[in-house]
Amino acid sequence: MGRRRTAWWRTRTRTWTRAQGGRRPVAVGGVVRRRVVVLTAALCATVALTGRPAIAAGSPGAYGYGQGDRVVDGATGTGDAVALKAGGAYRSSLPKGAKVYYGIDLDATSNAYVSVTAVPPAGTTVAATDGIRVSMQNASGTACTHRSATFGASRSPHPVAAWAAREAGKALCKGGGTYYVVVERVDASGSSSDTWGLELTAASEPPPAQAGTTEAPQVWDSASPETVTGEARRRAGGSGFAGATAVGQGVWRDDVRPGGTLFYKVPVDWGQQLSVTAGLGGSDGGSGYVTRALDLALYNPVRGSVDEAGLGYRGSERSVALEPLPPVEYRNRYSVVDHVNGMRFAGSYYLVVHLSTELADIFGQGPLPVTLRVRVGGSAHAGPGYAAKPEPANIFEVTAQDRAATAAAATGGVGGGGDRSMKVLAVAGIGAGSVLLATLGVWTVSARRRDGGRDRDRGRGRDRASTAAL
Repeated sequence: MGRRRTAWWRTRTRTWTRAQGGRRPVAVGGVVRRRVVVLTAALCATVALTGRPAIAAGSPGAYGYGQGDRVVDGATGTGDAVALKAGGAYRSSLPKGAKVYYGIDLDATSNAYVSVTAVPPAGTTVAATDGIRVSMQNASGTACTHRSATFGASRSPHPVAAWAAREAGKALCKGGGTYYVVVERVDASGSSSDTWGLELTAASEPPPAQAGTTEAPQVWDSASPETVTGEARRRAGGSGFAGATAVGQGVWRDDVRPGGTLFYKVPVDWGQQLSVTAGLGGSDGGSGYVTRALDLALYNPVRGSVDEAGLGYRGSERSVALEPLPPVEYRNRYSVVDHVNGMRFAGSYYLVVHLSTELADIFGQGPLPVTLRVRVGGSAHAGPGYAAKPEPANIFEVTAQDRAATAAAATGGVGGGGDRSMKVLAVAGIGAGSVLLATLGVWTVSARRRDGGRDRDRGRGRDRASTAAL
């Protein structure tokens, strides 16, 4: 059938061409088809940029890496360790039983911080004591600092972060040169053999322009602040640190499925005091008890762990609060208490909420309402006055953009996170697609009109030729 149709078309084309004095026909369909191909390619490119499969916030196992993360491989030793740069963000992996190394070149006066977020795959099995250990060491192998993060009693796989630092004023790691970041599993026995994803960030903090006291504040208001009240505003959490959703003081709510994790960020300036309470709403069905149903973790602007809290759950509404936190001050770093020591910078503080996978076995797969009550008290004041710019720039301050994002959240607008920006791009992509389709329609109509005009002109030419012959 296809060959007969082709032969028929060729015969008609030759007959029509001879009748028109050797001119070949203009195939309107061919022009449109070519333009359809061009437009389709452009539309596909738009979808590729804006229609990337979305990572649902709060979905089990979903983690939103930063779009600008550079992919690097961890080395098995210091000799071939890839160099990280202050201000950079990286994506890597950690096989079970492996110890991986990354290099970083430091000057003699700045503090350096490297945070590593471990991302176990969905459905993997983890032990309560499993997790990651991150350390920074000098060229001779002496450890500057090391910290660990584990899954705890929930035994529920979710992103956990640990950080290491080189503090220039401490004796163990003085001087500039090449240092090494070492990442390893804490206790992989009893866990699945899956490889974990890693997200690494590196930051540098220059010294203050003027030296100050080296003692932690001795007195601060450590009483539990009054709980924030009011109607909860729905505010979908982000799927990773890079796409954390901006919130300020207020009551915020989202729905989370068992195994899901939400990321929020709260701008806290020098002198301000943060307090957070997380609540888990009641379930419609099921009965039983989950030891660690909800995990609430607080991280500082360099993604260093500050404090965490958890709650057990029987199906009725429960809430848990972080320890009372001191106002943000440079001097807090000299405290030996973690939740004081971590409140050493101004900037965006991250709230990470995780629901245990065990909830699904007892209360079902359906999402449960999670409420965050956030208070930012105290008066902001000037910072220490750094002698140089930190990397990344503005990491240790509350910017106008941060304030705009929290203001948008308070008024119900779209504020600050990488996940939100993807929604804006998606809308832009739909708009671009509509423009392309409209353009296709205009081209098609124009082509038909041009070809219709050619046919009319040729008809008039044939009429004039016939009249002249008569």
